[in-house]
Amino acid sequence: METLSTEEVLGFLTKLSEGRKKATKRTRFASLTAFFNFIRNSCLSDLENPCDSPMLRKLFRAPNQVRWDFLEKETVDEVVFKIPRIRDRLLVELMARGGLRVSEALKLTPRDVEDRRLILRAPKSGREEEVVFIPQKVAERLKEYIRDKGIASSRSAMRPPGSS
Repeated sequence: METLSTEEVLGFLTKLSEGRKKATKRTRFASLTAFFNFIRNSCLSDLENPCDSPMLRKLFRAPNQVRWDFLEKETVDEVVFKIPRIRDRLLVELMARGGLRVSEALKLTPRDVEDRRLILRAPKSGREEEVVFIPQKVAERLKEYIRDKGIASSRSAMRPPGSS
């Protein structure tokens, strides 16, 4: 243990984490560092941790976290209610408030709308169906739109007549 060098640890970690994501490489480095610290604390108090080199810490540092910026509810409301066409407004509102993708919102039919529940058939996740809950006001506007336009349950509620 005392003769283990930083270069040997680097070779081992490189071989161990080849082709893996940066977060996985970091986790393996942290585990190996913890192992050497445990050995030093419990058995060999004079053991130099080979993972304590600046080069290794830099190579296996934690990946940068992606921070998502969220829009304020007021901003979303402003965008939604500035859209002049009711159909387009409903589409944007379903996407913003229900978390639907454009393709999922366009595939909705009246039989997929059950009060506040929307049944997504063949969603992008690969499942057979998924359920999405939407706010009551959005559900009421969607039902009113379907009723006013006289959309049959076999036709998509969000696509205009004659489109595919």
